[in-house]
Amino acid sequence: MVNETLKGEIEREVAENTILVYGKGTKAMPLCGFTMETIEFFSAFGYPFEVIDVLENGPKRETLTALTDWPTLPKVFIAGKFYGDTDILGPMAESGELQEILKQAFPGAPEAAPIRLH
Repeated sequence: MVNETLKGEIEREVAENTILVYGKGTKAMPLCGFTMETIEFFSAFGYPFEVIDVLENGPKRETLTALTDWPTLPKVFIAGKFYGDTDILGPMAESGELQEILKQAFPGAPEAAPIRLH
């Protein structure tokens, strides 16, 4: 069952941030390798993004899982849409698809540099 209060909080956070990462830790202090990888991934694009730490907030993590049908962290939202994590976004970046999504999410911003993984 989805906690309606937390659902509203998540919807507000997603609406307020063009790129939002729910992860373990913060931008300044990621607490897991996958969250750190996602922070490094988005830092390379140069667009602003926010990271919300949900490590210690079990009910919010459960609500996020119910809303996204995605069991793991991090969870990435771009322009209000859920995209998964870098396992999904990495190939999208390599094909150029992610850059198009970001260009639409940040109209008028300079174009993102191409990303090369590994």
